[in-house]
Amino acid sequence: MQELDDKKTIDLLNAIMEFELAGVVRYTHYSLMVTGPNRIPIVDFFKAQASESLLHAQQVGEILTGLDGHPTLKIAPMEETYKHSVKDILEESLVHERNALNMYKKLLDAVTNASIYLEEFARTMIGQEEMHNLELKKMLRDFS
Repeated sequence: MQELDDKKTIDLLNAIMEFELAGVVRYTHYSLMVTGPNRIPIVDFFKAQASESLLHAQQVGEILTGLDGHPTLKIAPMEETYKHSVKDILEESLVHERNALNMYKKLLDAVTNASIYLEEFARTMIGQEEMHNLELKKMLRDFS
């Protein structure tokens, strides 16, 4: 086993936490903007995504403090596109989820062979983000 690079890991975890907190805001916003005949299940989907982003931020924060890090109070930058068709917000969600997937992959690269726990955490999160990507692609399929 190699030595865990605490600073690099803490920096990555803080970036992930900022991104997950931005997801809470993003998905809450989307849940408020959905209109149309399929509004109710789509609103429920986005509310669930917001809750899950908050849970992920909390999990990351617990790991951060366990590593003697200081969890961020920042939120990753978000662009307001003012495009709120279901197709637009699903496409934006897919971009967000792909970015999250890439962040967890960077975390996995940083902790591989240095911490079994952090490797398993990163792998679990990668699996969840991959499922979100697949789900969003399926939701977008009827729009193409």
